[in-house]
Amino acid sequence: MNTTATEPGATRGASAPPLLNIANVLTVLRLILVPVFIWLMLQPGHGMRLAATIVFVVAAITDKLDGQLARSRGLITSFGKIADPIADKALTLSAFILLSVAGRLWWWVTIVIVVRELGITVMRFVMLRRAVMAASRGGKLKTTLQMIGIIGLLVPWTMFLPELFAEVLTAIAYAAIGAALVVTVVTGVDYVLQARRIARGEETV
Repeated sequence: MNTTATEPGATRGASAPPLLNIANVLTVLRLILVPVFIWLMLQPGHGMRLAATIVFVVAAITDKLDGQLARSRGLITSFGKIADPIADKALTLSAFILLSVAGRLWWWVTIVIVVRELGITVMRFVMLRRAVMAASRGGKLKTTLQMIGIIGLLVPWTMFLPELFAEVLTAIAYAAIGAALVVTVVTGVDYVLQARRIARGEETV
């Protein structure tokens, strides 16, 4: 992700980084891949679901790469700060919704995660008028668990493995989703408490 304005790369050099740079290109690519992923997931057959999984993994990789490049090369831009979280949420939340549509995930889990992710994102943007809210301590863990769970449920394991092994990997994916749900809620509460401290003038970032 290229959303952290306080990274060393953000202040490197006297001039602002160009809008057209590799980090922003990767962010735009991720945005383009989201509707491709959605379309593939809505098609019948294990082959299409495998293709959707591959698209999701590629998009997830661009999420990691664009942040690393933006920070290391001083390519953090205002566009990236806005587009990157939008691309992240569009990819992840569409996956949760489509898994529920496909009957692979309980709707209540998806609703809790969607409400938390959108609510905290909006709150962070609103709080920018007062301070930049620091990333939650469990943010990386939350993202990792969500990705493991999503990919584990997306992959049509029975195409490659006996049913028993497929069931074991699916169970691991559900366990990751369960852990992700807990961390998602806990980090959401952490953000709300942080916003309250900022609003009361008890914390400056």
